[in-house]
This record gives sequence, C-alpha cells and structure tokens, in this order.
Amino acid sequence: MNDPSSIIPAVSLQIGSGAAGHSSGSLQIVALLTLLSLAPTILIMLTGFVRIVIVLSFLRQAVGTQQMPPNQVVVSLALFLTFFVMTPTLKEIHTTALQPYLANEMTDVQAATKAYEPLSRFMLRQTREKDLALFVGATGGPRPDSPEDVAPQALVPAFMISELKTAFEMGFVIYVPFLVLDMVVASVLTSMGMMMLPPVLISLPFKLMLFVLVDGWNVLIGSLVQSFR
Repeated sequence: MNDPSSIIPAVSLQIGSGAAGHSSGSLQIVALLTLLSLAPTILIMLTGFVRIVIVLSFLRQAVGTQQMPPNQVVVSLALFLTFFVMTPTLKEIHTTALQPYLANEMTDVQAATKAYEPLSRFMLRQTREKDLALFVGATGGPRPDSPEDVAPQALVPAFMISELKTAFEMGFVIYVPFLVLDMVVASVLTSMGMMMLPPVLISLPFKLMLFVLVDGWNVLIGSLVQSFR
C-alpha cells in the first residue's frame, strides 16, 4: 500500500522580500484584493458620485416618474459622470504615483501619499470651510497651517456633508418648477370640481413636456459637471 504522504502534494506558502521599499508579490496581491473590496466605499467617499446620484434621484422624484429612468440607468449615468469629472484627478494620480511606483522609483508609502494628494485637492475645492472647521475642531488637534495639512479623518467626512448639502440645494432648485406646475394643475382641477382626479395624473405629461422643451438632460448634466469646476 502506498504511503498517503507520498500521494498528497506538498504546498508551501512563502513570503519573500521584494525590492527596496516594495512589498513582496504575495503582499501586493493581498493589498490589491483589499483595495478592490473597498472600491465601492472609496468611490462614494472620495469622488463626486454622491452629489450626482442624489441630484438624479431628486429629478426623478420631482418629475413624478417613480421608476423611469430605472435605478440601473441612474446609477450607471452617475458612474460615468463621476469618471468624467474625476478624469483630471485620476490622470494626475497615474502620472505622479502609479507610474513611478511601477518603475520602482517610489516605495509603497510614498506612492500612497502621492496618490492621496490630488484627491485631497479635489475634495478641498468642494468642501465648505464651515464643514472643514467642524471636523478639524472635533479631532482636538492643533489647527492646520494650510488646507493641505488637514488630516484625512477630518477632510473626508467634511467633504461628504458638503456634497450632501450641495446635492440638496440643487435638488431644491429642480423641485421648484415642477412643484409650481403641480399646484397650478391642482388649482385648475379644484376650480372645475374634479377633486377626485389625482393632480399628478394630469400634471405628469406637462412635466415631461416642460422637461423636454427646455432640453432638461443637457441643462442638468451641464450644471452638474460645472458644479465641480
């Protein structure tokens, strides 16, 4: 009878040392898997995705088409707009951090620091000073000498609440004309004694016509893109 140990192949896991300042191949794979698992969170926290998807959702509710466009279309459009808005930042990260790291000109820590710098500048441009002061004061640390010295644990949440405020402001502006149209239709139906007829049922075609006549998608997407400049 054969020895079982001679049938089962031996498996050896070895973590070797990489180049100076670089992780070994095994650790790089672990880091890559970790980054991929955190990619949705990074996309939401460090980009303009939150503002874009909230504004698009407000538009759908204001028009009154609850499922048109579908959620998949809204999220897909928000993703592509996010990549469009973030393209200059991503190019800078690729040039200043990724390429030097792949050429063994930077260590892991240096590459991560260089990659964060363009993101921090993007977030600082979109963050209100009041929100930034809130989280800087909450950390209990000394006041930064310049905006670039703000710690990530203060900048990221300040950026997110600033994005939420901006998205709600844009949502309010979108809602107003459609709300006025709803009120006009409701008043007309009441004056005609047709109180049992839902005003939304009558106003929906007029809302769609108004949105198409003003080229709403072009105006809205253009405003969203310009709001990040």
